[in-house]
Amino acid sequence: MIRFLVQALVTMLGLWLSAQIVPGVDFTSTGSLIAAAIILGLVNAVVRPILVVVTFPITVVTLGLFLLVVNAAMIGLTAMFLGGFEVIGLWAGVGAAIVTGAVSWIAALLSPDGVKRD
Repeated sequence: MIRFLVQALVTMLGLWLSAQIVPGVDFTSTGSLIAAAIILGLVNAVVRPILVVVTFPITVVTLGLFLLVVNAAMIGLTAMFLGGFEVIGLWAGVGAAIVTGAVSWIAALLSPDGVKRD
C-alpha cells in the first residue's frame, strides 16, 4: 500500500511538471492532479500491459520507441476519463510521457531500494 502511495506521489510530481513544461498539458485543480495520478496508476496497471503485448511487433521494429506512444496513449486515456485533466494532441502526450518517465526514473534512483548494488 505504501509503495502505491509513493508511486502515486511520484506520478503526481511528474504530471505536475509536465503541465508546467509541456504545452498542451493542463490541470484545472489540485484535486484533478491527484485524481489523474491515481487513475493513471490504475490505467497503467490494467490497460498498459495488454497494449504492450498487442503492440510488441511494432515496438521491436522501432527499437522500443513505440513505448513512448503507448505511454502517451495511457496519459491520453487518463485525460479522457478525467474532466479536469487535459492533454491536447499526440505530441503533448508524448512530452508528458517523457517528463513523467524521467521523474519516475530519478525517483527510483533516489529511493533506498531503487538501485541494487552488489
